[in-house]
Amino acid sequence: MSEALKNHTFAALKIGDQASITRTVGVNDISLFAAVSGDVNPANLDPVFAAGGPCGHSAAHGMWTAAMVSALLGTRLPGPGTIHLEQSARFLASVLPGDTITATVRVAEKRDPDRIVRLDTLCVNQRGQRVLEGSATVIAPATDMTLPAAPARRAVLLPASRYAPFIDEARALPPIRAAIVHPCSRAAILGAAEVRDEGLLEPLLIGPEEKIRAAAADAGVSLDGMAIEPTEHSHAAAARAVELAVARRVEVLVKGSLHSDELLGAVVARESGLRTGRRISHAYVMDVPAYGKPVIVTDAAINIAPTLDHKRDIAQNAIDLMRLLGADQPRVAVLAAAETVNPAMPATLDAAALTVMAARGQITGGLVDGPLAFDNAISPEAARTKGIASSVAGQADILLVPDLEAGNMLAKQLIYFAGATAAGLVLGARVPIVLTSRADPLSARIASAALARLIVARRAAPEVRG
Repeated sequence: MSEALKNHTFAALKIGDQASITRTVGVNDISLFAAVSGDVNPANLDPVFAAGGPCGHSAAHGMWTAAMVSALLGTRLPGPGTIHLEQSARFLASVLPGDTITATVRVAEKRDPDRIVRLDTLCVNQRGQRVLEGSATVIAPATDMTLPAAPARRAVLLPASRYAPFIDEARALPPIRAAIVHPCSRAAILGAAEVRDEGLLEPLLIGPEEKIRAAAADAGVSLDGMAIEPTEHSHAAAARAVELAVARRVEVLVKGSLHSDELLGAVVARESGLRTGRRISHAYVMDVPAYGKPVIVTDAAINIAPTLDHKRDIAQNAIDLMRLLGADQPRVAVLAAAETVNPAMPATLDAAALTVMAARGQITGGLVDGPLAFDNAISPEAARTKGIASSVAGQADILLVPDLEAGNMLAKQLIYFAGATAAGLVLGARVPIVLTSRADPLSARIASAALARLIVARRAAPEVRG
């Protein structure tokens, strides 16, 4: 429990009185300070930019340390009732994420009759190194004051959705026809209505008409503006959706209430016409609040135990998607349980092989490195601690997982533990395929539809320019 806040009046203060507080600075503290102050200096927030600076890595804002002095003055010495007049500071050393800082104020001078007090200020890190020194001038309180213990404060950093620019761009484009395959449940028909109402897709409902209308009635959804292509059952709905995509009567497929395997089986069937030279794969395009940019987790839904050739296609599919979304040279971290090659761990052998394949042009458009453990892939500090020199480590755009089980667990942990939003797409076919889940929030369903809309538009752009 927090201590009660008790002040020290001007009369009670003596020269030499002092007080201290200690805090450890974390990455979130730096981000929160930037959000509150508006100081978004890349030297504090961008590990890649900071790597070329004098520290070699990102550091806390100098005023974060100075704010610890202000906190001392207002809560400890002199404490509640203090009026802060002036503060000077010299910043002597960088404060890095993980540093523990102790701030101390010491009464140096008292001036009557205005209750003016000057205090020397000092901040040191866990090694005793001075990081700040200076002075502060305040008006000390005249009367004793004791306030009850303040409740612990917790701050949560919620960045603006990184999907917002994609969704805004997709909304500005004309809607495209999308096959909603077997939308015979409340969740599926609601999803179709959502993307229609958002102006992203023009749904064509494919499946048993009676069941579709019953689902719409149950959900309270109007089918106005949504055409129905009747089929006998879910298998026929999947086959018909593929036929319409091959004929270019629809440009996106969206899974309804049928099983994913049933829809994807129709897509990859030898006679379907939607197959390409690539293996299809699933990509979660994730907005993880604690990570500085969108990141793809692949494959977490289709390829159970991918071979090396499969992983090559999975990597290439994800790179192509990232490039369509604006990344010039996406960084692919090939994940394993360790960052060194171990013959007893096949995932590390595949990772090393994929790295060589990329270097020889068998994977193009991105930077590929592995094996990398998860922490080394997304944390510059972890990569630096392990001594990993890599253009990918610590700043991955794509996380290529060893198998479906690892990918599914990673993606679900990011969603449920880290508050991530995940837009899910199937890649490698001639049209994008949206795989929705009943558990997906509206934000994920809208983001998935928006990304599919953008893929169609950006794939067509070179043809238009030509």
